[in-house]
Amino acid sequence: MPHIVLQLSGERDSDLMRKAVKTINNFTAEVFGKDRAVMATAVQFIPSDQWFIGGVALDEIGGSAFHLDISITDETNTKAEKSRYVQEVFKALSALRPDLHQESYVHLIDARAAAYGYGGRTQEWRHQHP
Repeated sequence: MPHIVLQLSGERDSDLMRKAVKTINNFTAEVFGKDRAVMATAVQFIPSDQWFIGGVALDEIGGSAFHLDISITDETNTKAEKSRYVQEVFKALSALRPDLHQESYVHLIDARAAAYGYGGRTQEWRHQHP
């Protein structure tokens, strides 16, 4: 855990992708205390003519954007940790993409332990069978 989906505007860029994944995984481990070995991350690039902010495509207004969904087990992290995570990830991705729009989102998905897992086991099962 956790499961991470990162969408980046623009054309595929392997170097950017690897740096962004490393950055996000580092913050996920450091801020949330999650185990790197079980982090699963998917990256998608969305062409700038298909990414809209305020109804206007990025290829018209310029700049870049991202959307990050990260599923974590509910009640395993505090509000303060979540706030720090959103701030730190945005700051770090801004360093990788200096033209980043403020309308780039981090979505922390608090998934109930009984409804979320990997390897055929829920997080609730893992909690009860350490």
